[in-house]
Amino acid sequence: MSRLRITEIFHSLQGESASVGWRTVFVRLTGCPLRCGYCDTAYAFKGGEWWDIDAILAQVAGFDARYVTVTGGEPLAQSECLTLLRALCDAGYRVSLETSGALDVSAVDPRVIKVMDLKTPGSGESGKNLYANIDHLGPQDQVKFVIADEADYQWSRTELQRWDLASRCEVLFSPVAGQMSATQLADWILRDRLDVRFQLQLHKLLWGNEPGR
Repeated sequence: MSRLRITEIFHSLQGESASVGWRTVFVRLTGCPLRCGYCDTAYAFKGGEWWDIDAILAQVAGFDARYVTVTGGEPLAQSECLTLLRALCDAGYRVSLETSGALDVSAVDPRVIKVMDLKTPGSGESGKNLYANIDHLGPQDQVKFVIADEADYQWSRTELQRWDLASRCEVLFSPVAGQMSATQLADWILRDRLDVRFQLQLHKLLWGNEPGR
């Protein structure tokens, strides 16, 4: 039987991505091979409890929501994540996967919306980016740049152009909360006329850094 180590399953509003604001069930898997300097979910690195797929589906169903996001940690660090994603799609949910971009996404069910980071230098983990993943992104998917400073912004702008990302999928630029001025980032995007979506983390505006929100 397929089992996964789960940190939490909770019901909230989607705080990021193209489905921001929608009532969503989040399934947070335990474990991550990265250690980004700005990580706000370090509590998911260890611990968690083992759940089988049927138990996860039952818990998700109890919230009566259309949207489900599988996140982490890094959910793809557990091989059975692929099984969970397929099962959620089969159950009729609109499913998204939040992934660091460091692990192969080629086997992810094509019905799943991939929200994939390209890690900036400010994260301390840009050397882990698996650029081959870009070939597996389509119009429903999203690439996210979390930007800590002007050097990160310029790097992100170069990567945007280098990979012609805006013609492949939606591109998200986000400021690191408490570190990068959101207004400054918005001004740079307007100045340079970038074809990206600026985003703030809605859940942090509503509830701060409270886990499970």
